[in-house]
Amino acid sequence: MDPHPVASHAAERVDDQPGRRRLIEAFWPPRVSRAQLVGAVLLFALGAGLAIQVRSNNESDPLRGARQEDLVRVLDELNARTRRLEDEKHRLENSRTQLQSSNDRVQEARQQNAAKADALGVLAGTVKASGPGITLTITDPQRQVTGDVLLDTLQELRAAGAEVIQINDVRVVAGTWFNGTPPGDILIDDVKVLPPYVFKVIGNPQDLQPALNIPGGVVKTLEKKQAGAIVTPSQDVQIDALRPANKPGYARSAPGAGNG
Repeated sequence: MDPHPVASHAAERVDDQPGRRRLIEAFWPPRVSRAQLVGAVLLFALGAGLAIQVRSNNESDPLRGARQEDLVRVLDELNARTRRLEDEKHRLENSRTQLQSSNDRVQEARQQNAAKADALGVLAGTVKASGPGITLTITDPQRQVTGDVLLDTLQELRAAGAEVIQINDVRVVAGTWFNGTPPGDILIDDVKVLPPYVFKVIGNPQDLQPALNIPGGVVKTLEKKQAGAIVTPSQDVQIDALRPANKPGYARSAPGAGNG
């Protein structure tokens, strides 16, 4: 039996104090490196940012927490708006198609009017013309050719299908007239013409040339007057004599006259 129990316990308590202090000193104060400290700060900042973002999304979502009836109403409104937009899209597409079709019709009408104007200009003698045909050159060394002979030549060419005719520098039109019974003194539309008489004619050469050589026709008539006739077919006869475009003083187009 220990004669000094109190002293023994006191000695044990005294011996335990250094170990406890070493344990406490090992954990406190905590030893944190700079890298660990920076990592902790970054993690804290990241967590705070995520929390703020989640809260912001929750607060900005107007449908969060809405009732089912409200969600159904919003869906119906979106569907109705979609249908209205689709209808508007179809309407605009139809308008675009109609405008394109209208523009095409206007363009076609303009082209038709331009073609008609060109055709009328050729017939009226106000524009130049070119095309296949013949050139008839009448020589008259004895001055025996009269205006009647030139008129008969013109009529033969028209009957053979001549479309445009020019005699020397005179453009022949529907109202062209001839005068000149005395040989060598011929007037065409008040313009004096002298030999050789050159007919530039646009038409089918295969029809025009034989029409001049028929028995008793133009060539035979010219031979009797000691005049010569030279016919030259060509695929590019140029008619450049022009008539002034005279505007009628009294005549006007009748209603509906341009619809033909």
